[in-house]
Amino acid sequence: MKVSSQWLSEWVSVSDTPEDLAERLTLAGLEVDSVAPVAPPFTGVVVARVEAVNPHPDADKLRVCEVNDGAQHIQIVCGAPNVREGVLVPLAAVGAELPGGIKIRKAKLRGVESQGMLCSARELGLGDAADGLMELFDVGEPGADFRAAIGADDNVIEIELTPNRGDCTSIRGVARDVAVLYEADWSPVAIPTIVAAHAGQREVVSDDVSDCPSLYGRLITGVDASRPTPTWMRERLRRAGLRPKSALVDITNYVLLELGQPMHAYDDAKLSGGLTARRARHGEALTLLNDQAIDLDEACLVIADASGPVGLAGAMGGAESAVSDATTAVFLEAGCFTPEAVAGIGRRFKLVSDALYRFERGVDPQLQAVAMERATALVLQVCGGDAGPVTSWANVPAQPAVSLRLTRLAALLGGAIEEDTVRGILQRLGCVVEQDGGDRMQVTPPSHRYDLTIEEDLVEEIARIVGYDHLPGGPRSVELGFGQLLEGQVSRHRIHDLLCSRGYSEVITYSFVDAQINALLSGGQPVVPVDNPIAEQMSVMRTTLWSGLVGVLKHNRARGQDRLSVYEIGLQFHPADNDDVNQPRVLAGLVAGPRWAQHWDSDARPVDFYDVKADVEALAQQTRCELECRAETHPALHPGQSARLLVDGAAVGWLGRLHPAAAKRLDVGQDTMLFEIELAAVLNGQAPAYTPVTDQPAVRRHLAVVCPEPLQVGDLLRVARDAGGELLQKTGVFDVYRGAGLPDSCKSVALSLIFQDKTRTLTDREVDEAVAGIRAALGTELGVSFRE
Repeated sequence: MKVSSQWLSEWVSVSDTPEDLAERLTLAGLEVDSVAPVAPPFTGVVVARVEAVNPHPDADKLRVCEVNDGAQHIQIVCGAPNVREGVLVPLAAVGAELPGGIKIRKAKLRGVESQGMLCSARELGLGDAADGLMELFDVGEPGADFRAAIGADDNVIEIELTPNRGDCTSIRGVARDVAVLYEADWSPVAIPTIVAAHAGQREVVSDDVSDCPSLYGRLITGVDASRPTPTWMRERLRRAGLRPKSALVDITNYVLLELGQPMHAYDDAKLSGGLTARRARHGEALTLLNDQAIDLDEACLVIADASGPVGLAGAMGGAESAVSDATTAVFLEAGCFTPEAVAGIGRRFKLVSDALYRFERGVDPQLQAVAMERATALVLQVCGGDAGPVTSWANVPAQPAVSLRLTRLAALLGGAIEEDTVRGILQRLGCVVEQDGGDRMQVTPPSHRYDLTIEEDLVEEIARIVGYDHLPGGPRSVELGFGQLLEGQVSRHRIHDLLCSRGYSEVITYSFVDAQINALLSGGQPVVPVDNPIAEQMSVMRTTLWSGLVGVLKHNRARGQDRLSVYEIGLQFHPADNDDVNQPRVLAGLVAGPRWAQHWDSDARPVDFYDVKADVEALAQQTRCELECRAETHPALHPGQSARLLVDGAAVGWLGRLHPAAAKRLDVGQDTMLFEIELAAVLNGQAPAYTPVTDQPAVRRHLAVVCPEPLQVGDLLRVARDAGGELLQKTGVFDVYRGAGLPDSCKSVALSLIFQDKTRTLTDREVDEAVAGIRAALGTELGVSFRE
């Protein structure tokens, strides 16, 4: 919201400079982004009238103009396409200094003397338009100082409004808040009631009070829509960030900026019957003012006449009923469309409009009558014509009261505030305050404050008006409780600490990713598309965090950082039934480049599968859970170096080297290792339990198993553990042999088996029986043989 300080001063007078006012507004919750002058410094520019235009004797595109500067007639050579007799324009006379240090002197253009320069808006630093002279309307006679004529000594205060402050989307709203902050009087613009000059009218009605509680209309005949918008109105629109278009459209925009009420002007000749605010019917369509054709359904609220929809309610009017310079009768419409009725319309149709910005935040349902009178007066002033009677439909629900306890106020703000101070602030905000006995007040908010619905909202209002830097001081007490983690859970801080201690750095990447990269790394899983992506490469929600981590790798390698270990904790997004989205939280990591930093005492080697496997196992060890790596194929991982991660038999993630084809397509090299695991798998585990140290000896036995090359060692260990019973305490692999003496495509795996009973010494017979059981199970289940 851009606010002209001059315009604001017409509503409320404060002695602070614009900069001081901006600081006060920011502290009160209306964050000011910037304070900027309306015009750069320039001198010697006056209002002038072009009295005559003659062709240049030696240039087809130049004209020799006779210009009245209020004191004399001077000759100026001009090449602007819109220069003509009678037009009022800014004149930089000889001696004038324009923005950028340009000084105006007498000159000859193609042999003809020129005693100054007629200026465009760009040359004066007042806009980007440079296709013609800046035309002036209703700014006084020639010779008037141009800066004073347009009020150029002004500042624009740009406020970044939060979504709950729809009441401050106008000069009226900001002025009202400033008056409350400074305890000053504010003076709304006097708006006279326009007496009807004819009986012509169109009925207006709303089908549902929950969609549109208030709708007003008025027919004005005999208008001259081709008249130019006055310069004072053009300037105020420009300073608010709007481009002037035509008189009728500019007037509705002006009322929107001044009062906060969006309005629409229809060409009455293009309407049929009355106007109704209703839900669209299946099969209806509408072409908007921006020439966008949309298909409507029951989710769309429209303004319709007898022939069908003529506008998308709360967002934009239709092209077929729009006003033009040929319009002679205009029908003004002002309605209140609830935020719930228009929510999502902008995102669905990719629409951005000043009206939608306000209706999404909430427009005062009692403002339409005032706005209609204001717009009517401006139309009659600028375009002439005769106004008919106002037609209206209103069923505004009563504003519910909110209970406020002074004890609760003191508890939330850290100290008591005087009851009179609280009541005064609420009343200045427009609330009706009634004492309800004891320390309780019944507060009825004004109709323009949609955001005041609960007690805490009122407390927040008191705090921001008093000033967060002026709240009661004093010592504070804070209740501290024990942590909420169970014994078997691991704090997320420990995950961060462990990974950082192993050389990883945490990164945070976008949830919006490139669709092709995401498909490559996720195996083409279904995705959730972004309805209105900010860039083509951010068009879908990620189904794997690898999409972002690969981007981090490419970014670092482009800057000479070949060795990288990064991780991220974030959400995946998977489409579900009923348009829902599953959002599991996962931990993902990427490691690339040499395993160790360059050092004279070690040979550089690239990171491998087992390096990253050790990191993942270290994560699982914190929860004391059994992590199993089972060889499986993932579309994005190397077929021979990928594994499914399982915890207690449930699949929880993947680990492996990036597939060579994917690495080539992504241009990240062949040494990229990836892992991704459900976060809960490394946060939730078994509670620690004490195991007494036994004084009984352990017995170690070895088995040399001959098995096919593809057989996984993990399967050997799993079968051995299952068959070994309670006496088998530990299993391991201490040697793998391939070579002479073995059948083709076979390997010999040497297993280490450690047996122990914590209460007694085992006998050889018991151990031999256990080993025999393991041999039998391995032979039966896996079909292996043994080397003696």
